[in-house]
Amino acid sequence: MDEALDDFRATTRAWLAVNCPPEMRDAAQDEDAICWGGRNWTFASEAQRLWLERMAVKGWTVPTWPEAYGGAGLNRAQDKVLTEEMQAIGARLPLQSFGIWMLGPALLHFGTDAQKREYLPPIARGEVRWCQGYSEPGAGSDLASVQTRAEVDGDMYVVNGQKVWTSYADKADWIFALVRTDRNAPKHKGISFILIDMTTPGVTTRPIRLISGQSPFCETFFDDVRTPRAQRVGDENRGWDVAKYLLNHEREVISGGGGVLGDRSLGAVLAEMDGEMDATLRAEAIACEIDTLAMALTLERYKDQAETTEIGDASAMLKYAGTELNKRRHELVMKAKGSDALAWEGGEAEGWLRTKANSIEGGTSEVMLSIISRRVLGLPG
Repeated sequence: MDEALDDFRATTRAWLAVNCPPEMRDAAQDEDAICWGGRNWTFASEAQRLWLERMAVKGWTVPTWPEAYGGAGLNRAQDKVLTEEMQAIGARLPLQSFGIWMLGPALLHFGTDAQKREYLPPIARGEVRWCQGYSEPGAGSDLASVQTRAEVDGDMYVVNGQKVWTSYADKADWIFALVRTDRNAPKHKGISFILIDMTTPGVTTRPIRLISGQSPFCETFFDDVRTPRAQRVGDENRGWDVAKYLLNHEREVISGGGGVLGDRSLGAVLAEMDGEMDATLRAEAIACEIDTLAMALTLERYKDQAETTEIGDASAMLKYAGTELNKRRHELVMKAKGSDALAWEGGEAEGWLRTKANSIEGGTSEVMLSIISRRVLGLPG
């Protein structure tokens, strides 16, 4: 037995018991329960504000980040204990953020010390909300075909172009974006990765209304936007290296989306219909639950290996498997509930439709299969 880890578990359990507000112990997954943070964030309750504040002071919004950058410096084993103890009391995540999931890991790997100290602590405290400027009208799955350009003007870049499907751009404070800084270079070689304040003159956003009536996605426009060259992450024209690294983390996050349906497991949803399912559907549900457990263990193994080994393109396997599993789970619920599931209010239709986007965002399933076949398995073209 690891006595130090046992001690850490005991102190973590005791701290959570005292500091996690009762209102934050329902582990809700719905959009209204999520705390995204940012300059203009309005807390849903005093409990939500207090929970974020306490966890941020502890460094547990980003527990594995170094203490100098707002984290707690926990190792992988300690991080797993923290997750397990939070799950044991149903504690909500105090903060969810593209800054935590995507930009943070990229900055830790590619950023200068000055960039890390400037941008990471505000992310950890939930003070700045980020969005991702990758996709464009003419560069979706072929991400390296970005045409948004950044031209050098002294110590500034002048950015012109358009991004699309920019999640929550209208609510974000900053954007991390891919821009073309050398139009004559091969498409993967002339890209840079830069950070832009969304309040900079020339930046505008326009929400895209979806079939659900919601507008989480936006078009984002850059018209002669001047941003310091010091806000470039990594070398000029080598932004594709940063982009690929960040995508690996994004795909890992998306791959974990098959674990719950709202705030209930598949088993809990189908248990509500116990006695109404035929044997075939019950067998499908059991098989899906087994695959969900296997996927969870695979993700844990991936995270353990990532501590010492660069996983790289293997994230495409996780992303493909996770998104297909998530669609499968929702399809099972729709099949089980029949016409009752089609109700928009109180039904399953909205969540079912949302899963279709899982196989597009972060790289389409077709692109993931291509990466797996060529770069992981080494199959011929």
